[in-house]
Amino acid sequence: MYVFEVRNAELIESITRQAAEHGIASAAIVALIGAIDSFTVSTNPADDPTAHTITSYPLPAEMTATGEIVDGKPHIHAVMAVQGDRAIGGHLHQAHLGTSFARAYVIPSEHHIAVPAHEQVVFEQFPDEGAPVGRGRINDTRVGPP
Repeated sequence: MYVFEVRNAELIESITRQAAEHGIASAAIVALIGAIDSFTVSTNPADDPTAHTITSYPLPAEMTATGEIVDGKPHIHAVMAVQGDRAIGGHLHQAHLGTSFARAYVIPSEHHIAVPAHEQVVFEQFPDEGAPVGRGRINDTRVGPP
């Protein structure tokens, strides 16, 4: 098991870099904990499980997450605890750290993890802006404190 610590950085970029430094292309992220300054997640609209609604939150949050590394790219699902005892969850696209830290507990796999193209798993930081509307297109929603 590897422990990737992230401070003063963007979380996805840092995990990607640290995985590459250790030669990890496939792995399970069995736990990811930390406190972040802002974040971006996506969820699927109720009427279309293949679309992604992406929302940015300029809010500090406590984070817990799990995921995987596929072909060197993190795929993370997270739950963020924000002010007012609320939880915000989804596929993590960005998480900025400056005030605190995060730690990812990573178990490498010798087996290649294959994801069929029709499953539309989003691995890049943001989906392609040229994608058809509702198919991973960015909904640049900014949400402030309650």
